[in-house]
Parts: sequence; C-alpha cells; structure tokens
Amino acid sequence: MELSTRKRNIVFWVLQFLGWGFINSIAILIPQGISFEMTIFSVIVGIFIGVFSTSILRWYLKRNVHFDSFGGKEVIKIIVSTLVASTIFGLLNVFFGYIYIKFGPELTETELHMFEGYDKIMVQVLNSVFLVGAWTITYLVIKLLLKLNQNRIERLELNTTLKQAQLNTLKGQINPHFMFNSLNNIRGLMLEDVDRSREMLTKLSEILRYSLTKNNINDIPVHEELEVVDNYIDLSKIQFEDRLEFVKQVDDDTFDVRIPPMIIQLLIENAVKHGISNLKNGGRILLAITKKDGKLLIEVRNTGKLEISKDSTQLGLKNIEQRLKLLYTDRASFKLEEISDEVVAQIKIPLV
Repeated sequence: MELSTRKRNIVFWVLQFLGWGFINSIAILIPQGISFEMTIFSVIVGIFIGVFSTSILRWYLKRNVHFDSFGGKEVIKIIVSTLVASTIFGLLNVFFGYIYIKFGPELTETELHMFEGYDKIMVQVLNSVFLVGAWTITYLVIKLLLKLNQNRIERLELNTTLKQAQLNTLKGQINPHFMFNSLNNIRGLMLEDVDRSREMLTKLSEILRYSLTKNNINDIPVHEELEVVDNYIDLSKIQFEDRLEFVKQVDDDTFDVRIPPMIIQLLIENAVKHGISNLKNGGRILLAITKKDGKLLIEVRNTGKLEISKDSTQLGLKNIEQRLKLLYTDRASFKLEEISDEVVAQIKIPLV
C-alpha cells in the first residue's frame, strides 16, 4: 500500500531520531569510565549532528537528484553531496568537542582518550564519511524500494482499468446482435398482430434496459440472466414460430449464483443463429444449469452440426473466452463441440 507524503515524512523523522539515538547510545555506553554528564551530552549532541547533517543531505537529494532518469550526473551529485554532509558532520563534531572541553566538567582518563584528535578536522571528516555514507546508502535503498512499490501499484491500477475497459468493450460488442433482428421481426409482426407486437416491443425494451444497466457490472445472479433469455426466445419465436423449441433444466440452488451478464444469452443466441436457423424443420435448444465439483456448469445443447462458415468472425465465441479469462483467469473454462447430432456449448465457472 502506498504511503502518503505526510506519513512518509513522519516515518522519516521517527527513523532519523531513533536511528541516530541508537548509534550514539551504543557508541557512548560501550566504553567504561564515562561520566553521566558526558553520556547525556554526547547522546544529545550526537543525535543533533546526525539528524541535522543528514536532513540537509536529504533536502538536497530530494530537490536535485532525479531518480526517474538516473545516470552518471545523478551519481556525481550523490557523491558530492555526501562528502559535503560528511564535512558538516565532522566540523560539528570538532565544534561541540571544543565546547565540552572548554566549558564542561573535568575529563576522566577514558574521556581524555576519547577526545584525542578531536581537533583534527580531516580525521573527523573521514570518520564522518563512513556514517554519512552508510546513511546515504540506506536512504537510497529505501527510496528505491518505495519507488518500485509505487510503480507496482500504478501498474496494478492500470491493469485493473484496462481490464475493466476491455470487459466493457466486450459487453458492448454483444449487446446489439439480437436487437436489430428483433426490431425487423417486430416490424413484420405489426401487420399481423398488433397486441403481440406491442408485447414484443416491451420485451425488447426490457432487454435494452438490462444491457444498459448491467454494462458496468461484472456479475449478476442467474435468475436475472434467465429473464433476458426468456425474452430473447420469445422474440426469436416471432421468426421461427414452432420451429424453435426451448427447454430449461435449471437447478433451484443455482438461481442466486452470480455470473457474467449476457453470457447465457450469448450462448442461446449462438445456438439460434448458427444452429436452428440453418435447419429447415427447426430444432430444440436445451439450457441446463447445475452445480458440480465446486463449479457452476452452464450447458446449451442445440440440434444441428458444428459448422462455422468462412465469413464468420466467431466474435461471440471469442467474446466468451476473453471475458471468462479476464474475470476468472484459468479457473473458468469454455468448450464447444458436436455430440450425436447436437452442438454442445459448456461453460464452467468457479463457485468461490
């Protein structure tokens, strides 16, 4: 999870004080024979010097080193700024050492040994390079990890957005297929039966409303999808009449299972368009929905042969495969085959 700028700053200052406090406490408490005054002075001053010099270094790095376009110039900036911060660190050690010797209590033998060479600036600066250099490396590693995490989050958000856009595009592809045919059929029906044509217009409007309201939803209960299927079959029977027989075998415990919208309707449409419409005497479509082995099994059987015309784009079949893959990865499956003079389409969707 990405940290806000405010939280990052809080974490930085907490780690600054805890880190330098720990380093100076260890450094001053290990030797024996150091007075209480010297201990308190060394810890407080050590924390101040460490926090002050590295905070200046951080301020410079944030404003002048561009981690997105890291190159030779950035490395030089880091090295130079680290040396400058080390110089500040060393000079402050010399200054506060002088203050303590000049105005502090009398030094013990251990303390005299500790202060040997305190006024040698180059020695102090070289010693500081190790501490400040270690701090710089730690800072850069944390900065890199945060950057990688931010990039990962951005990629996930982008993938999610692209996936949703893909799903919406795919759903948009299937919505118009049956609507134009239905309008043409209803127009012809108006010359024969006005009341029935009015009823069919109502069913078509319900399908339109369904497709529009569910276009941004990735799953709906089975019973809602079945209402669309019933409306579609009724509209199709305007054209096929008794040539189209439709049978449903849906287990009661599947009505509330959530599935991708329009996916059963697309199977039924495919069965009508590529199966029943090619048979002079028509045929039967069987829709069966059951639960089996932790998956929802949706099966559509239609009379006919599995023959795909050369000019067919197979958009509907590809649509089903892509939507299942986007929503369930490899946990769902789609299969289309011919079995005993029937075309069988089968979808398996994980229940959990």
